[in-house]
Amino acid sequence: MTDQRQEVFRVANDLYSQEPDWVTFFREVLGLDGIVRKMYKDGAELTQFEQSDEYKNIQQMLAKLRERNGEPNGNSKEPTRVITVRMPKSLHEALKAEAHEMHTSMNKLCISKLLQFVDGELVPTELAGATAG
Repeated sequence: MTDQRQEVFRVANDLYSQEPDWVTFFREVLGLDGIVRKMYKDGAELTQFEQSDEYKNIQQMLAKLRERNGEPNGNSKEPTRVITVRMPKSLHEALKAEAHEMHTSMNKLCISKLLQFVDGELVPTELAGATAG
């Protein structure tokens, strides 16, 4: 399994050295058709990889590319999508304050949070009959 981690990191590092925009890096490394998903088809193996030093280094590469490249724009080869998230006012206010304290936008902060590993045990499951939005 160490060989898999090293191969994923090698591919990510090679791409990173080409200084792509962060969207391309994400798509090719962490996206649905990226090297990580190709190498780790099993959910348990993927979760284990997401806790490795190699994954942390890939996340750091992604953060550096986002810092350099900023927000995706119309020049990107990949279109952007908008989602609406319902949340309590108190959570919205906390995110707004956090973004202000970090001198960033709510959009950048939320994307940063969405790019992070989330332990599956911390995510509530849908109730029977509920629809995903």
